[in-house]
Amino acid sequence: MSQAVFTKTKLLRDVPTHYCPGCTHGIIHRLVGEAIEELGMSEKAIGIDSVGCSGLMFQYFLFDQQCAAHGRAPAVATGVKRVNPDCLVFTYQGDGDLGAIGNAEANHAAIRGEKFTTILVNNAIYGMTGGQMAPTTLPGMKSTTTQRGRDVEMHGYPLRAAEMIASHEGTYYAERVSLHDTANILKAKKAITKAFRNQCEGKGFNFIEVLSTCPTNWGKNPVEALEWLKENMIPYYPLGVLKDKGAA
Repeated sequence: MSQAVFTKTKLLRDVPTHYCPGCTHGIIHRLVGEAIEELGMSEKAIGIDSVGCSGLMFQYFLFDQQCAAHGRAPAVATGVKRVNPDCLVFTYQGDGDLGAIGNAEANHAAIRGEKFTTILVNNAIYGMTGGQMAPTTLPGMKSTTTQRGRDVEMHGYPLRAAEMIASHEGTYYAERVSLHDTANILKAKKAITKAFRNQCEGKGFNFIEVLSTCPTNWGKNPVEALEWLKENMIPYYPLGVLKDKGAA
Protein backbone atom coordinates (compact mmCIF):
# COMPACT_ATOMS: atom_id res chain seq x y z
CA MET A 1 0.00 0.00 0.00
CA SER A 2 1.49 3.31 -1.11
CA GLN A 3 2.01 6.11 1.38
CA ALA A 4 2.41 9.79 0.58
CA VAL A 5 5.72 11.16 1.85
CA PHE A 6 5.16 14.73 0.68
CA THR A 7 2.07 16.82 -0.05
CA LYS A 8 1.77 20.43 -1.15
CA THR A 9 0.29 22.90 1.29
CA LYS A 10 -3.38 23.55 0.60
CA LEU A 11 -2.71 27.29 0.73
CA LEU A 12 -0.90 27.32 -2.63
CA ARG A 13 -2.76 27.26 -5.93
CA ASP A 14 -1.89 24.39 -8.26
CA VAL A 15 -0.44 26.66 -10.97
CA PRO A 16 3.03 27.31 -12.40
CA THR A 17 4.78 30.39 -11.01
CA HIS A 18 6.37 33.16 -13.03
CA TYR A 19 9.72 32.81 -11.24
CA CYS A 20 12.87 31.92 -13.18
CA PRO A 21 14.23 28.35 -12.99
CA GLY A 22 16.26 27.96 -9.80
CA CYS A 23 14.75 30.99 -8.09
CA THR A 24 14.01 30.18 -4.45
CA HIS A 25 10.92 32.38 -4.09
CA GLY A 26 8.82 29.26 -4.70
CA ILE A 27 10.45 27.47 -1.76
CA ILE A 28 9.69 30.41 0.53
CA HIS A 29 6.07 30.41 -0.64
CA ARG A 30 5.77 26.77 0.33
CA LEU A 31 7.31 27.39 3.75
CA VAL A 32 4.97 30.31 4.39
CA GLY A 33 1.93 28.25 3.39
CA GLU A 34 2.97 25.28 5.52
CA ALA A 35 3.64 27.46 8.56
CA ILE A 36 0.28 29.22 8.35
CA GLU A 37 -1.55 25.93 7.84
CA GLU A 38 0.21 24.23 10.76
CA LEU A 39 -0.59 27.15 13.06
CA GLY A 40 -4.29 26.83 12.19
CA MET A 41 -4.40 30.36 10.74
CA SER A 42 -5.46 29.53 7.18
CA GLU A 43 -8.73 31.45 7.50
CA LYS A 44 -7.10 34.44 9.18
CA ALA A 45 -3.96 35.00 7.11
CA ILE A 46 -3.44 38.26 5.20
CA GLY A 47 -0.38 38.78 3.02
CA ILE A 48 0.83 42.21 1.94
CA ASP A 49 2.45 42.13 -1.50
CA SER A 50 4.86 44.84 -2.54
CA VAL A 51 6.68 45.56 -5.81
CA GLY A 52 9.38 43.35 -7.31
CA CYS A 53 9.66 39.71 -8.29
CA SER A 54 7.30 38.86 -5.44
CA GLY A 55 4.70 41.38 -6.60
CA LEU A 56 2.60 38.64 -8.20
CA MET A 57 2.45 36.62 -5.00
CA PHE A 58 -1.31 37.11 -4.88
CA GLN A 59 -1.64 34.71 -7.83
CA TYR A 60 -0.30 31.78 -5.82
CA PHE A 61 -1.73 31.89 -2.29
CA LEU A 62 -5.25 30.90 -1.31
CA PHE A 63 -5.80 33.49 1.40
CA ASP A 64 -6.52 37.22 1.50
CA GLN A 65 -3.87 39.58 0.19
CA GLN A 66 -3.45 43.30 -0.31
CA CYS A 67 -1.11 44.90 -2.82
CA ALA A 68 0.99 47.85 -1.66
CA ALA A 69 2.92 50.53 -3.51
CA HIS A 70 6.66 50.09 -3.86
CA GLY A 71 8.22 49.88 -0.40
CA ARG A 72 5.01 50.68 1.45
CA ALA A 73 4.06 47.16 2.54
CA PRO A 74 4.90 47.78 6.24
CA ALA A 75 2.73 50.89 6.25
CA VAL A 76 -0.17 48.95 4.71
CA ALA A 77 0.41 46.03 7.08
CA THR A 78 0.26 48.42 10.03
CA GLY A 79 -3.25 49.49 9.07
CA VAL A 80 -4.41 45.97 8.21
CA LYS A 81 -3.14 44.49 11.48
CA ARG A 82 -4.52 47.28 13.66
CA VAL A 83 -8.03 46.83 12.31
CA ASN A 84 -7.71 43.02 12.23
CA PRO A 85 -5.72 42.28 15.41
CA ASP A 86 -6.74 38.61 15.46
CA CYS A 87 -5.38 37.97 11.94
CA LEU A 88 -1.92 36.77 10.95
CA VAL A 89 -0.55 39.63 8.83
CA PHE A 90 2.79 39.53 7.04
CA THR A 91 4.69 41.52 4.43
CA TYR A 92 6.73 39.73 1.77
CA GLN A 93 9.42 42.01 0.33
CA GLY A 94 12.60 41.95 -1.71
CA ASP A 95 15.86 43.54 -0.67
CA GLY A 96 15.43 46.45 -3.08
CA ASP A 97 11.84 47.07 -2.03
CA LEU A 98 12.56 46.99 1.72
CA GLY A 99 16.16 48.18 1.73
CA ALA A 100 15.83 51.19 -0.56
CA ILE A 101 12.47 52.91 -1.09
CA GLY A 102 10.86 51.04 1.83
CA ASN A 103 13.65 51.44 4.38
CA ALA A 104 11.83 54.02 6.50
CA GLU A 105 8.58 52.04 6.58
CA ALA A 106 10.32 48.85 7.74
CA ASN A 107 12.37 50.61 10.40
CA HIS A 108 9.50 52.59 11.84
CA ALA A 109 7.24 49.53 11.97
CA ALA A 110 9.94 47.88 14.07
CA ILE A 111 10.45 51.00 16.18
CA ARG A 112 6.73 51.09 16.93
CA GLY A 113 6.69 47.37 17.68
CA GLU A 114 3.88 46.72 15.20
CA LYS A 115 2.53 43.24 15.73
CA PHE A 116 2.97 41.79 12.25
CA THR A 117 5.73 39.82 10.53
CA THR A 118 8.05 40.87 7.73
CA ILE A 119 9.78 38.38 5.45
CA LEU A 120 12.70 39.90 3.55
CA VAL A 121 13.98 38.00 0.52
CA ASN A 122 17.63 38.99 0.01
CA ASN A 123 19.19 37.95 -3.30
CA ALA A 124 21.69 40.84 -3.36
CA ILE A 125 20.33 42.35 -6.58
CA TYR A 126 17.31 43.98 -8.22
CA GLY A 127 15.77 40.95 -9.90
CA MET A 128 12.61 42.08 -11.67
CA THR A 129 14.00 45.24 -13.26
CA GLY A 130 17.10 43.74 -14.85
CA GLY A 131 19.87 43.12 -12.35
CA GLN A 132 20.86 46.54 -11.07
CA MET A 133 22.83 47.06 -7.85
CA ALA A 134 20.61 46.76 -4.77
CA PRO A 135 21.23 47.98 -1.21
CA THR A 136 22.40 44.43 -0.43
CA THR A 137 24.74 43.93 -3.43
CA LEU A 138 28.07 42.63 -2.13
CA PRO A 139 31.38 44.54 -2.36
CA GLY A 140 32.95 43.80 -5.73
CA MET A 141 29.77 42.14 -7.04
CA LYS A 142 28.97 42.94 -10.65
CA SER A 143 25.54 44.11 -11.75
CA THR A 144 24.14 46.01 -14.73
CA THR A 145 24.88 49.28 -12.92
CA THR A 146 28.20 48.16 -11.35
CA GLN A 147 29.85 46.39 -14.25
CA ARG A 148 33.27 46.60 -12.59
CA GLY A 149 31.86 45.47 -9.27
CA ARG A 150 30.40 47.37 -6.34
CA ASP A 151 32.95 49.96 -5.19
CA VAL A 152 32.33 50.72 -1.52
CA GLU A 153 34.22 54.01 -1.81
CA MET A 154 31.72 55.17 -4.41
CA HIS A 155 28.56 53.21 -3.62
CA GLY A 156 28.85 52.57 0.10
CA TYR A 157 28.58 49.27 1.93
CA PRO A 158 25.79 46.68 1.65
CA LEU A 159 22.83 46.93 4.00
CA ARG A 160 22.62 44.33 6.75
CA ALA A 161 18.87 44.53 7.24
CA ALA A 162 18.42 41.96 10.00
CA GLU A 163 21.05 43.66 12.18
CA MET A 164 19.42 47.03 11.54
CA ILE A 165 15.93 45.83 12.46
CA ALA A 166 17.21 43.90 15.48
CA SER A 167 18.61 47.12 16.96
CA HIS A 168 15.13 48.56 17.55
CA GLU A 169 13.44 48.11 20.92
CA GLY A 170 10.10 47.23 19.29
CA THR A 171 11.56 44.23 17.49
CA TYR A 172 10.72 41.02 19.33
CA TYR A 173 12.46 38.51 17.08
CA ALA A 174 14.86 38.81 14.12
CA GLU A 175 16.67 35.96 12.37
CA ARG A 176 18.57 35.45 9.12
CA VAL A 177 18.19 32.11 7.33
CA SER A 178 19.20 30.64 3.98
CA LEU A 179 17.86 28.23 1.36
CA HIS A 180 21.08 26.82 -0.06
CA ASP A 181 20.48 23.24 1.13
CA THR A 182 17.81 21.01 2.69
CA ALA A 183 18.99 21.45 6.28
CA ASN A 184 18.82 25.22 5.99
CA ILE A 185 15.42 25.11 4.27
CA LEU A 186 14.12 23.26 7.35
CA LYS A 187 15.71 25.89 9.61
CA ALA A 188 14.07 28.60 7.52
CA LYS A 189 10.66 27.02 8.01
CA LYS A 190 11.24 26.81 11.74
CA ALA A 191 12.14 30.51 11.86
CA ILE A 192 9.13 31.60 9.79
CA THR A 193 6.82 29.48 11.94
CA LYS A 194 8.29 30.98 15.11
CA ALA A 195 7.85 34.52 13.79
CA PHE A 196 4.22 33.81 12.93
CA ARG A 197 3.59 32.14 16.29
CA ASN A 198 5.08 35.14 18.12
CA GLN A 199 2.72 37.40 16.21
CA CYS A 200 -0.28 35.25 17.07
CA GLU A 201 0.71 35.64 20.72
CA GLY A 202 0.88 39.43 20.36
CA LYS A 203 4.66 39.63 20.73
CA GLY A 204 5.95 42.71 18.94
CA PHE A 205 7.52 43.02 15.50
CA ASN A 206 8.97 39.84 13.96
CA PHE A 207 11.47 39.86 11.10
CA ILE A 208 12.92 37.03 8.98
CA GLU A 209 15.61 37.70 6.38
CA VAL A 210 15.95 34.87 3.85
CA LEU A 211 19.09 34.60 1.71
CA SER A 212 17.83 33.65 -1.74
CA THR A 213 19.18 33.13 -5.25
CA CYS A 214 18.76 34.96 -8.56
CA PRO A 215 20.33 32.65 -11.16
CA THR A 216 19.21 34.77 -14.12
CA ASN A 217 20.74 38.06 -13.00
CA TRP A 218 23.74 36.37 -11.39
CA GLY A 219 24.44 34.67 -14.73
CA LYS A 220 24.55 31.20 -13.20
CA ASN A 221 22.64 27.94 -13.42
CA PRO A 222 20.54 26.91 -10.40
CA VAL A 223 23.22 24.67 -8.86
CA GLU A 224 25.96 27.27 -9.32
CA ALA A 225 23.69 29.90 -7.78
CA LEU A 226 23.19 27.87 -4.60
CA GLU A 227 26.94 27.40 -4.26
CA TRP A 228 27.56 31.10 -4.90
CA LEU A 229 25.09 32.01 -2.16
CA LYS A 230 26.83 29.68 0.28
CA GLU A 231 30.35 30.83 -0.58
CA ASN A 232 29.74 34.57 -0.98
CA MET A 233 26.57 35.76 0.73
CA ILE A 234 26.74 33.86 4.01
CA PRO A 235 30.20 35.20 4.96
CA TYR A 236 28.85 38.75 4.62
CA TYR A 237 25.35 37.97 5.92
CA PRO A 238 25.94 35.44 8.72
CA LEU A 239 23.04 33.17 9.57
CA GLY A 240 21.36 32.98 12.95
CA VAL A 241 19.20 34.75 15.48
CA LEU A 242 19.93 38.46 15.82
CA LYS A 243 17.35 39.11 18.49
CA ASP A 244 14.89 37.03 20.47
CA LYS A 245 13.19 38.61 23.46
CA GLY A 246 11.60 35.27 24.25
CA ALA A 247 14.89 33.39 24.60
CA ALA A 248 15.59 31.96 28.02
